[in-house]
Amino acid sequence: MVTTEPTDARVAAENVVDPEMPMLTLADLGVLRGVETTADGTVVVTITPTYSGCPALDEMRADLRRTLQAAGHDRVEVRTTFSPPWSTDWISDEGRRKLAEAGVAPPGRIGPRAAAGPVPLTLVAPSRTVACPQCGAPDTEESSRFGPTACTALRRCRACGEPFEHVKEI
Repeated sequence: MVTTEPTDARVAAENVVDPEMPMLTLADLGVLRGVETTADGTVVVTITPTYSGCPALDEMRADLRRTLQAAGHDRVEVRTTFSPPWSTDWISDEGRRKLAEAGVAPPGRIGPRAAAGPVPLTLVAPSRTVACPQCGAPDTEESSRFGPTACTALRRCRACGEPFEHVKEI
C-alpha cells in the first residue's frame, strides 16, 4: 500500500533547494515529481532532472536523502525518471517569480506541441525576446549560449548594460 496524501515527508522534500539555482526549490523547478510512503515506511521520492546528464543530479539525491532523514525518515529511496522528459513549463509561477527576483530571466512558456509528427530543426536557434530582469527592457542580446549551468544562457541588456542569466526554454 502506498499513500500519496501530503505528509511531512512531502513538505520536507518540497523544501530542498536546487544546488545550481539556490533561489529555487526542487518543487519550484518542477524536478520533484512525487513523494510516496510505502507500507514499510520507506519514503520514495521521484525526480526528473532538467537534463539527462545534469551534473547536480547526485547532489539533488543526496540533499533529498539528508533532508528526509533529518525529518525522521530512516528509509529513503530516490528514483530518477526521464519520462516524461522535464520541460521548463514545469517551473512553477512561484519559481519564475523567484528567478526574476534573483536577476535571472525566467524561460517563456512553450506549451503543448500543436501537432504530432516531425519537428523541423534548424542549425540556428530561433530569435526570441528576453526581457531584462533588472530594468524590464526587451532589447537584450545573447553573449553565450551556455551560462554557469547547462540550462542557462548569458545575456546582456542593451538598455541598462547589465549582464544576466536566462533559463533556456526546453
